[in-house]
Amino acid sequence: MLRLSLPLAPARALHQPPPSFSLPAVAASLDSGHFRCQLPGVRRTRHSLVAAPTPPTGVFSALASSWRAEAMAPMARTGEEVSGAEMDRFVEVGNALADAAGEVIRKYFRKSFEILDKDDLSPVTIADRAAEESMVSIVLENFPSHAIFGEENGWRCREMSADYVWVLDPIDGTKSFITGKPLFGTLIALLYKGKPIVGIIDQPVLRERWIGITGRRTTLNGGEVCTRQCNDLSKAYLYTTSPHLFSEDAEEAFVRVRNKVKVPLYGCDCYAYALLASGFVDLVVESGLKPYDFLSLIPVIEGAGGTITDWKGQDLYWEASPDSIATSFNVVAAGDPRLHQKTLESLQWH
Repeated sequence: MLRLSLPLAPARALHQPPPSFSLPAVAASLDSGHFRCQLPGVRRTRHSLVAAPTPPTGVFSALASSWRAEAMAPMARTGEEVSGAEMDRFVEVGNALADAAGEVIRKYFRKSFEILDKDDLSPVTIADRAAEESMVSIVLENFPSHAIFGEENGWRCREMSADYVWVLDPIDGTKSFITGKPLFGTLIALLYKGKPIVGIIDQPVLRERWIGITGRRTTLNGGEVCTRQCNDLSKAYLYTTSPHLFSEDAEEAFVRVRNKVKVPLYGCDCYAYALLASGFVDLVVESGLKPYDFLSLIPVIEGAGGTITDWKGQDLYWEASPDSIATSFNVVAAGDPRLHQKTLESLQWH
């Protein structure tokens, strides 16, 4: 039988790891039907899983091993051109980006500052702009050939294209930030040939940092995390940032899901996805997200055993370039692939 443990290459731990689930404990809990872990970076065939009946208690360990075996081949291909040493270096710099942004953000949190409106009427502050610039300077110093796409200033690169692109959102949840609620986050994604291979969700006030890396387990402050099992919408805890962010058909689709879940919750921005990766909530459904809002979430969710796609079940993909427009996407993330499939069926988004 395959074991749940995976070798985790060292990444610079910047915070004291909190208590977290050990892999043996997670493996044991599979038999209790509470948590479900798998190899990161992979999504099983959702339709085949949904068609299968829920296995009786006691065979979850065997089923989990089957899922993990199926996962290994495509996972290895995802990062085949990026060595372990390179990935470690990317994570090290990613941590430095989050540190730098956090230093800026904490100086302004719950302080008086000017709030401006962008063209789309969303708010922006000096903290957003200064935090992004602090990250940009570090990328340029360490990887001058890499491109950068930031929420505040768009594309930066000395070339018209690049294999590696850093996608930065200095404060995801600016409205939470300006109202003093510490549930916003700094989002950092590194794309390699269009695919996110590193994703970071950093909450600089609470000093919590989730790191997702292709082919490795997602961690929170150095401790591995795992989504939880929930295959029934009527038992699911759902998050979305606000019910007012849906419009017309998207609102109707969201309501179909909201009316089926156990508890709908609001107001977490990117932090909801972090909670999902840690196994505290089951489902996140949102509309109108920009690429810098979700690209960093993909390695974090998948590395914890979850599934994240658009509302049609397609992989989330956006190609960054000097001419790229940050278009809007509808996003659904679930800790359990069976719950993800049932959510897609309820959304009826065609």
